[in-house]
Amino acid sequence: MTKWLKSDVTLFLLKVLGIYIVWYIVYDLWLLPDGRLDEWLVLNIVGVSSSILQWLHYDVFWIGRLIGLNGSPGIVLVNGCSGISAIGLFIGFVIAYPGRWIPRLSFIIIGMGVIYIVNIIRIMVLAITQKFYPSMFGVTHDYSTTAIFYLVIFALWMIWVNIGDRERAPSMADETKSTA
Repeated sequence: MTKWLKSDVTLFLLKVLGIYIVWYIVYDLWLLPDGRLDEWLVLNIVGVSSSILQWLHYDVFWIGRLIGLNGSPGIVLVNGCSGISAIGLFIGFVIAYPGRWIPRLSFIIIGMGVIYIVNIIRIMVLAITQKFYPSMFGVTHDYSTTAIFYLVIFALWMIWVNIGDRERAPSMADETKSTA
């Protein structure tokens, strides 16, 4: 039991849990109720999504948080749709896993960009689904796009696991040489 408590896996899980609790307090109890950060990001996502949909020759409307294709009621992005919560989860996993800080910070910035882009694609898919497949909107919103969103976060984290291990490799190789 003592060996398990001192393992790298336990340390990682405890770090993730601690970061998640801090993130929950900061986001769910402060940032989300305040709403300013979410509102800014949601309005940005609506603007970018509508611009891309127009570029793809869709007849789009958007007003504030509402985006849709003409002939559909549109979808309203609430504060929880900004992706900030998912970005916090991603950052927590990357921070909890070992690695050097400069590559870690660079990867966090890249990962945030990837999650932002995936969220824009998610909103575009939801708008298209609502227009052309309205009976599938609920399933698409609740399951498919959310699953893809979190699979991307998991894939990013797995990339970091490989990069983080590579960043640690020289020190581990030095330890192996000194004990041999």
